[in-house]
Amino acid sequence: MRKVFYLLGIAVVLLAMLAGRTRIFAATPVPPAPANMEVKIDNFTFSPATITVAAGTQVTWTNHDDIPHNVVADDTSFKSKTLDTDEKFTYTFTKPGTYSYLCTIHPKMTGKVVVQ
Repeated sequence: MRKVFYLLGIAVVLLAMLAGRTRIFAATPVPPAPANMEVKIDNFTFSPATITVAAGTQVTWTNHDDIPHNVVADDTSFKSKTLDTDEKFTYTFTKPGTYSYLCTIHPKMTGKVVVQ
C-alpha cells in the first residue's frame, strides 16, 4: 500500500510540474502586403510631384485630365502608353533608388519616386 501512495505522490508531483509549464511559440512574422500609392494626373501636373515608397510598392498613375498624357522614366525603366481620361498605368518599384519621370507629350510635367 505504501508503494501505491508513493507512486501516486510521484504522479501528482509530475502532473503539477507539467501543468505549470506553458509553451510559448514565437509568431512567424508575416511580411506586409505590398503597398499601393496613387499619383493623380490633373491640370498638367503629377500630384503628388514627389513620393517616397518602400521597395515592392505599386504606384498607379491615373489621368484625370481631358487630354492625353504618359508617364516615362528618365532612365526608361518604365513607360506607359498614352493615357486618355481616367486611364491608369501601374508600375511596381522593386529596387531602391530615385526615379525621375515626365510626360513626354508635355515635358514640363515632371515627378519623382524615391524608393527606399
